[in-house]
Amino acid sequence: MRRVILLLIVLVLPFPLSAEEDYLTRRDGFLLIWESIRRPSEEIASPKFTDVQEVDEGFQEINYAAIRGILDSEEYFVPDGRLMMSDALLWIMRSRNVAELSHMQMNNLSGLLKMYPIIDFEGDLGSIEVTRDSLVNLLRTLDTMMMEEVHTVSYYADDFHGNGTAFGETFDMNDITAAHRTMPVDTLVEVTNIENGNQVTVRINDRGPYVDGRDMDLSLAAFEKIADLSRGVLRARFKRLGDEQLIDTCTHTVRRYQKRITRDIRFHRGVPHSWNIGEKISLGANRWFVIRGITYPDGTFVKMQDFVGAKERFHFTPSKEGEYVFKIGTADGRLRDMRMEVHGCTAL
Repeated sequence: MRRVILLLIVLVLPFPLSAEEDYLTRRDGFLLIWESIRRPSEEIASPKFTDVQEVDEGFQEINYAAIRGILDSEEYFVPDGRLMMSDALLWIMRSRNVAELSHMQMNNLSGLLKMYPIIDFEGDLGSIEVTRDSLVNLLRTLDTMMMEEVHTVSYYADDFHGNGTAFGETFDMNDITAAHRTMPVDTLVEVTNIENGNQVTVRINDRGPYVDGRDMDLSLAAFEKIADLSRGVLRARFKRLGDEQLIDTCTHTVRRYQKRITRDIRFHRGVPHSWNIGEKISLGANRWFVIRGITYPDGTFVKMQDFVGAKERFHFTPSKEGEYVFKIGTADGRLRDMRMEVHGCTAL
């Protein structure tokens, strides 16, 4: 009898244990959503959550998302708690800016799911635990739905040329930019004219349009790339590529960054693995670090002792193609080399 009981334990135990591993914590689930939108987080003056510490994975992203309204900023985030479907769906909708933030609260969730039916379930969504596979499937389903939508696009030009945009820039009708009501500033969007297949990649730098039935205003230069100006209005599909800091404007590939100097000292963004001539990088970290020197593509090493504080930045603009090596250190003398490959490119 004892052997039978032991055999049953061996046969039964592994299954719930393996299934348990499939479910996501709130931290892991949110970071998966955040990574999928290719949007940088910015340093924060005061954390929103008392249970996510500065040394914890996702500290900056989680707190920045709370400031931006993607996460509800109550006192506790409960990072190691199970991610439930109702929260996951709301975070996904907010991360994709499917509506104004004020219309994406928990009591709006059923209406949002009627607009974008990415899950077929009529019960209590707050009782369903989310697995990695199910979350990835939800993200892909919503992104596909949004890319298949047809939008009405117009343009703006002389009447606004030289005026300030909603984000403090000066509008230049000859730049390749666009206005959108909800997408974050500096988001790159591939706009495809469905009538002729012509495409242009624009950067969001303004809010609008504020005409019923219009979904995006292109700058004059951007509109001209995909249609004749005499059209005035066109029908298009949007593909949201990500933030210009995380997407290479020449290749449209995701930029990867070397983020950690040590376990406790990390860049807000980091040294990119690849970059383009003439684009400025800005390095800042959560604690003091020092730039000891830079090796240029021709082998020249420029020695430095540039200490950078937590609220400061080190700026650098590469002027040659090839590999640059940054020798970066800490206050206690530890050193790390970070390599960056620079290419020649004509953006957009």
